[in-house]
Amino acid sequence: MSEQSTIHYECTSPQIAKITFANPPVYLIVGKTVLRLIEIVEALATDPDIQVVVFDSATPDFFYNHFDLAAAADFPAPEDPDAVPAWTNLVLELSKAPYITIAAIRGRTRGGGNELALALDLRYASREKAIFGQPEVGSGLLPGGGGSERLPRAIGRDRSLEAILNSDDYNADTAERWGWVTRALPDSELDAFVGTVAARLASFDRTSPASAKARIQPGIPAPDADLVAAYGEFTHSLALPGFLTRTAATVVPH
Repeated sequence: MSEQSTIHYECTSPQIAKITFANPPVYLIVGKTVLRLIEIVEALATDPDIQVVVFDSATPDFFYNHFDLAAAADFPAPEDPDAVPAWTNLVLELSKAPYITIAAIRGRTRGGGNELALALDLRYASREKAIFGQPEVGSGLLPGGGGSERLPRAIGRDRSLEAILNSDDYNADTAERWGWVTRALPDSELDAFVGTVAARLASFDRTSPASAKARIQPGIPAPDADLVAAYGEFTHSLALPGFLTRTAATVVPH
């Protein structure tokens, strides 16, 4: 396995790739990880053999956490104001990728980490260890990576309003019941189940799963422009008094 930035990436078979998040101690989203993920996602899209990409974490405590706001100034920003921001580009590339993406989720999956999970096709969660949330509003911010656009399409307006306005954490049982994740499983069964699903999908002709993915959409898909606008609102909220007041003594997570 080779290490690149704050992730591990390997091809476990000619048809299956695996991306493992590894940014201890609390697995924050940093710019170099996003740029490396974009490189991998785009390269895999041109690989004629890859059919499935599995995402997991190197720790049971975190899947992929919120943005590292202490390093916000280092986060990649487009030189062209009309260009798609790197984070938005990543979640769009994932949702449109010509392969199936699967998450094996353990630990905290909050803010940007939850938004990345929502961009994946199938989300399997550890019943005992997975935790989900969009904590931005409680920190004086706005979701900027697709949470306010994709979460309502997964769980409905009322429940997404509760989750985003309340800025609280939700366990895997609630996430499964609401449709936030595809399925919650006992932690001891998660890896084997995801491996079985990945192997089954990898055994099919590559074209059929990719075509089915393109056709199966949850209602009206979020327009790309809405995701770009949401990221702009998030970056604007970093300068709002409510957030600045809360970060006077400490950095509050996205």
